[in-house]
Amino acid sequence: MRCDVAAVSDSLPTPPPRSLHLDQGFDLRPATAVDAAVIAGWMRQPHIWQWWQQDWAVERWVEVLEEQAAGEHSIPCMTALDGEDLAYVELYRVRHDRLAEYYACEEHDWGVHIAIGDTTRVGRGIGRRLLRSLADALLRADPRCHRVVAEPDAGNTPSVRAFAAAGFEPQGELQLPEKTALLMVRTRTVEA
Repeated sequence: MRCDVAAVSDSLPTPPPRSLHLDQGFDLRPATAVDAAVIAGWMRQPHIWQWWQQDWAVERWVEVLEEQAAGEHSIPCMTALDGEDLAYVELYRVRHDRLAEYYACEEHDWGVHIAIGDTTRVGRGIGRRLLRSLADALLRADPRCHRVVAEPDAGNTPSVRAFAAAGFEPQGELQLPEKTALLMVRTRTVEA
């Protein structure tokens, strides 16, 4: 199934269409202020807070989502499976992110952050399926993009395993100001 993310491939903040149908039954849509309470609740959960440390008030999440929608850095998204929201995702052009200072990024690299908030779906392989689906969609939609990257905390074993199972390969550690990250790269293949 083709997912048209090309509308955002060059210039953020153009949001993706209202809802994108990804492979494996996932739907992706822009996160808005309406989603702030759900995201704030997810960010307070120990399995997310430990790595994101963004357990902000709903009002702060409203501001963050509005800033992202108006800026050039990232696209905040909600992901659903079977019609139920389960994860917060940020898609970003690495060249607009501080991550560009830490590895030899290419102009069209996409980055992804993911937080699965629905605790009933954590540890069931959904993260790896979602990551594969997101990377496939980005690579299909943007022919100039040859890599999708992530920088999970090197100590976040479940996240690192999910990225690896989704086809992301470790490229070494990066010392970021707040963490030691593992650069994970999903490279375009013939199928993507």
